Amino acid sequence: MKSTQPFQFHKDFEIRSYQVDPDGKLSIKALSDLFQEIAWRHADSADFGRSLQDQNLAWILSRMDIKCENLPSWGDSIKVYTAGRGVDKLFAFREFLITSPSGEVVAQGMSSWVLLNFETKRLQRPGQVLPQELFQLNEIPAWQPEKIKVEGELLKKEELIVRYSDLDLNNHVNNTSYIRWMENILRENGIQAQRFSINYLAECKLGDSLTIAFYSFDGAYYGVGLVGNVQVFLAKAF
Repeated sequence: MKSTQPFQFHKDFEIRSYQVDPDGKLSIKALSDLFQEIAWRHADSADFGRSLQDQNLAWILSRMDIKCENLPSWGDSIKVYTAGRGVDKLFAFREFLITSPSGEVVAQGMSSWVLLNFETKRLQRPGQVLPQELFQLNEIPAWQPEKIKVEGELLKKEELIVRYSDLDLNNHVNNTSYIRWMENILRENGIQAQRFSINYLAECKLGDSLTIAFYSFDGAYYGVGLVGNVQVFLAKAF
């Protein structure tokens, strides 16, 4: 699954006690935190991260596909890699890889992002902004996060209120908060996923009342997040 193209940026990390679940392994939410951190560090290193705010632009995560191989434990050292993987119209792709110091694959991820002008609320074409040497603008990756289609039997519904700790710097729900909500439902129902995908569809804000509908079909589990009648995310795990 991993791309044969070299990765452009990496950092070493150590797994902290607050990043592991009750089984002592890195949680999927903490894994997604590492992906978010390395993405921002890479973007800032090449001046296409937080500096875009001066142009009223912001990166919005659209889809993420995560594959877990052998998640690390508290105290383990890991290497986290990332690279831009091309642009397709409004979407820019970013790949992630986590390995042990010896090179054993721990987890992989592929994400797609859109570039939003937060004043006009219009999407911008990433190819007009991104440095071509980092994002290989003329290449489109074979591995792309899927568009999720929810199906199957409704198992349960849960209600929650968006809290202050769910928010990011833009006062919207952090993309990793959605993953935490789904991981809680999965693990509380005895499900430990090796593959996790999520589509982000609409923004969610402080005080919103969110309904998560949880489905099962053919060995996979699905989540639909709703604020009123508006779908804000779709997720799939197996």
